[in-house]
Amino acid sequence: MKHVSKIAAAALASTFLFGATASAFAEEIVVKLWARADRSGPLRAGNIVAAAEPLNAALKAAGSDKTVKVEVFEGPASGFDADALDILKAFAVDKGPDVYVAAHEWVGEFAKSGYAMNMEDFIKRNPWAFADVIPALWNSTKYQGKIYAVPQDSEIRMMFFNKDMLRKIGKDEAFIEGLQGAVEKGEFTMEDISKLTKEVVDKGAASMGILHRPNAGPDYIMNFATFGAKFVDEATNQLILPKAEVKKTLEWYAWNAANGVTPKNNTAMSWDEIQGAFKTEKAFIYHQGVWAVGEWMLGDNKGANWPNDKNFFFKKVGWMHMPAATKGGQPANLSHPIVYVVNPKSKNAELAAQLVAYATLPYYNTKHAVTTAHTAILNGQRSMPEYQNAWYLEAATPMLARSTFIPNHPDFGRYNAIIFKALQGVETGRMKPDQAVEFLEDEAKSEFKGSIKVVEKLN
Repeated sequence: MKHVSKIAAAALASTFLFGATASAFAEEIVVKLWARADRSGPLRAGNIVAAAEPLNAALKAAGSDKTVKVEVFEGPASGFDADALDILKAFAVDKGPDVYVAAHEWVGEFAKSGYAMNMEDFIKRNPWAFADVIPALWNSTKYQGKIYAVPQDSEIRMMFFNKDMLRKIGKDEAFIEGLQGAVEKGEFTMEDISKLTKEVVDKGAASMGILHRPNAGPDYIMNFATFGAKFVDEATNQLILPKAEVKKTLEWYAWNAANGVTPKNNTAMSWDEIQGAFKTEKAFIYHQGVWAVGEWMLGDNKGANWPNDKNFFFKKVGWMHMPAATKGGQPANLSHPIVYVVNPKSKNAELAAQLVAYATLPYYNTKHAVTTAHTAILNGQRSMPEYQNAWYLEAATPMLARSTFIPNHPDFGRYNAIIFKALQGVETGRMKPDQAVEFLEDEAKSEFKGSIKVVEKLN
């Protein structure tokens, strides 16, 4: 940390202190932080507060008499969408914070409105803090190709599968242990996973095949991504509907439902039913996030008692990306980072950005990661003892290289709700895939008027 402080002190001197001599009187600068009150992630705010200590040491080393104090406002909103709207309201009446915590999909709206600092130059000037950030995560912070936030944490949503069920249908260990690698290489496709799951169910090793969340959420976006669908034009930040790619994805869901791979009533099931089905070994595949391992897959939860043991877990359970749509294609998973955003209009913007830089370091981020079951934001965190002890996080971290993200667009939540209705329609059999695409187009045009672009197929 001393070495980092020296580097940071030099950066501070070269950026905004300009070698100025200390004034006669010390000055305490208050940096205001907005972070949603969230018991499940207290260090999202806590790490910024803690970062004041090394920042003040760096300021002192740079010859400044300034000190920084972080003042925290915890918004009462129940979720990140509501909290983002509250932050926008605060900015509208000139009460915006110096730095704030947000879900990454709001970066575009904050940037468009002038409330998010373009971080490109700052990140280049501070490699001591940002050079080791997992490259894919920067994609979650961009608006029109520019970085406007810094990842605060990450996660991985993927497919969990029961290895014992593959053993029961006669698959050898080479196949079982090689499945994740085959998906990684694009050798095992979406069609292959559907057919394998059907085999598991048909041969009686499982009563249910692939289970997914029962309601609208970000998880499905990786399914669409692997079939090539994108829902925002990156150049214009306009919502788009790529009909051919969406139809291919819906055809996959329809086939699964028609062939007993996914129950037709999956979207009518409760979370407990779905999670319990995987834990009690009724379902072959469960599609959700890495945090589920620590939350309920281990220990006495969801109707079964599994040991809290790495060797037991990986003997019984494997995980994989969403496979590629075609052989040789690219698999995908989904991450949903929470991010730090700096107010560019703040007179303390540079100091707020420096706080974010310190909070990004492995020491701070790892404390948040291991206490909340979130994956790292830095490659180097995998070598930290605390992170290695959280073995399922450490093992899953390489998957971040293939992460996709929900679009950084404030209207995507509403758009995603319509996409889910289309998915639900084909899965329950109420609509055929082409009808579901027509429904989605009609609903999206009605909801978003002229602000959505419909394309037959992406280039």
